[in-house]
Amino acid sequence: ADLLADIGPGAGEYGGEVVAIAEPHLFLNGHDRSNAFISPHSLTAKYLTGEDSIEVPKTRIIDKKQKHLILKGARGNNLQNVTLDIPLGAFTCITGVSGSGKSTLINETLAPILHRHFNGSNILPMPYADVEGLDDLDKVIEIDQSPIGRTPRSNPAT
Repeated sequence: ADLLADIGPGAGEYGGEVVAIAEPHLFLNGHDRSNAFISPHSLTAKYLTGEDSIEVPKTRIIDKKQKHLILKGARGNNLQNVTLDIPLGAFTCITGVSGSGKSTLINETLAPILHRHFNGSNILPMPYADVEGLDDLDKVIEIDQSPIGRTPRSNPAT
């Protein structure tokens, strides 16, 4: 980022104020913040400098009852019988090098499947064998890289 803005100091009724706004390197440099506004109430600054931290658990709790959306046998473009298992109720990221098939898997296979199921879309997905877990979802909201502004897909987080 070119500029970090921290809004807080807390959530809900305890927020609503800019508690820090500065270039990222100024958050890290606790000594020279002359060209920055970084309040001592900035949680972002505390975590970036290591003043506060969250310990990573040594073992993760696995919820055996957690539901999943499973796309099996995706074969579009250069995908070779790929199975995608996304845990529901979790923040999940799809990553990979350029050209590895991320867009084919998500934008050209999974998204059309979901839009057909929920919205009756007539856009055909890329080839796949099966999908499980659609009944565990009630809607799909697609946010892409198109410019935000006056669109129902824009939101404060973007």
